[in-house]
Amino acid sequence: MSDVVTSELAEIPRLFTALAEWGACVVFIAIVRRRMRWLPTVGVALAGLAALVGLQLWADTLPLALWIPGMLGAALTMFALLFASLRITAVTAGYLTARAFVLAEFVASLHWQLERFYLPDAEGVARAAFLALVYGGVLVLAWLAERRHLTRGAEIEVGWRELVSALAIAAATFGISNLSFANANTPFSSRLGPEIFYIRTLVDLCGYIALYVQHEVRREMQTRRDAEAMSQLLRSQHDQYELSRRAIDEVSRKYHDMKHHLDALRAETDPGLRERMLDDLEESIRDYGAQVRTGNRVVDVVLTGKRLRANEDGVDVSYVADGRLLDFMSPLDVTAVLGNALDNAIEATKRIADADERLVRVALFAQDDFVMLRVENTFDGIVKRSDGRIVSRKREAGHGYGLRNIEAAVERYGGSLSISADERWFSLRALFPR
Repeated sequence: MSDVVTSELAEIPRLFTALAEWGACVVFIAIVRRRMRWLPTVGVALAGLAALVGLQLWADTLPLALWIPGMLGAALTMFALLFASLRITAVTAGYLTARAFVLAEFVASLHWQLERFYLPDAEGVARAAFLALVYGGVLVLAWLAERRHLTRGAEIEVGWRELVSALAIAAATFGISNLSFANANTPFSSRLGPEIFYIRTLVDLCGYIALYVQHEVRREMQTRRDAEAMSQLLRSQHDQYELSRRAIDEVSRKYHDMKHHLDALRAETDPGLRERMLDDLEESIRDYGAQVRTGNRVVDVVLTGKRLRANEDGVDVSYVADGRLLDFMSPLDVTAVLGNALDNAIEATKRIADADERLVRVALFAQDDFVMLRVENTFDGIVKRSDGRIVSRKREAGHGYGLRNIEAAVERYGGSLSISADERWFSLRALFPR
């Protein structure tokens, strides 16, 4: 087989390449959180299909020397389609483009290899049906595989390091898989048509697997870091509870002792001085004596400690709670749920400029066969999300795991967590079966 014939056979029709590139983009559009509703997204996707087909057909008229720029143009078009369709950053769009590009190369190469082997002389209808079967089957399998580590409707965000790694893998995959087609006169090129097909398909498959494994490793590392941070935060929350409990016990003892001192001061002979001393002393200890009494020791300590902290920050915390309803929970889980919820509420309320508007309300009550814990707070109306989750607005390490700890603790008892927000109030509700 001559080199000319080999090149003609090895070159995938540009229309097929465009369809593979578009289908690979649709795989990620169907999973990752979109910018728009379905109907506008479909319109953007169809416009992207037209752009890819037009670009590939135009690139087919260019000389072989401009083949690489033509493929770069197709990759940029895929980037634009993903960035316009999904709620992602430009860096994340580049990362997904690299993955979609290699997937498209594999789909187009596999189909062309199988068609040249099984249907070399088939008519147009048979070829179209075979293309739909191979493209549809491989892309559906890719969609199922991607759903394992990309939650449907979730937002994802990657950094520059992951982008550079993905681009390097994609560039190496594309270069090695097409080396024989671009230049047959190298030590690493093949001059036989079947070998060119096999090498290209195999390299593209390995490239896609490498990118898939890269993302899986990234996800597992992120999960491990989250678990370590959550565990550390839980330990810190429990240690804080123990410190608060001991401090409150000490304050309570001092408060009761102070009553005796007050009796002695009332024996002061100067009525005016005595009354002023009594008023000042009583005012100074009033907050420390006002312990929360709900019927659950852990709830009492957490509420008392958080109210004292909130009072220092000018936040008014009110509560109506039957702490006995949480007797089924371990002290660690009570501090995780109630402590984190109050920490988040107080932190958000502090951002309000008007001190009179800094309000936190706690309610713990029975509702039919369920226990409802509701923590509501005023806030500035800004909610930050990442990967579909509400996250902390603090940039320091160790923040942003409070809600995850609450959710994990609630789920351990078969409960559910719901969050809602309007322009003024943020509400967290934890519902447990009794």
